[in-house]
Amino acid sequence: MSDNGSTPPGKPEEPPATEHLNIKVTDNNNEVFFKIKRTTALKKLMDAFCERQGKAPNTVRFLFDGTRVQPADTPDSLEMQDGDTLEVHQEQIGGFGDMDW
Repeated sequence: MSDNGSTPPGKPEEPPATEHLNIKVTDNNNEVFFKIKRTTALKKLMDAFCERQGKAPNTVRFLFDGTRVQPADTPDSLEMQDGDTLEVHQEQIGGFGDMDW
């Protein structure tokens, strides 16, 4: 007789993912911790960080594992884990090539 269960024998089931994650947001001067649902757009977290730090959202960029975070991204879409960190950097406007010599 065969067992038609969804989990092969001897292989433990993965524990269900928790609904919330604790995410650290740092700009190298400040660290702010947020508890956020896996399905919540990160725009809410980004706006809250900017408001707390007195920064305009268009003057900073958020990175996760070196990749720019978009406002519509969610922790699930980025495969974030509990305790992960978002880095905040000043948005660079212009640059050396823009100078008139």
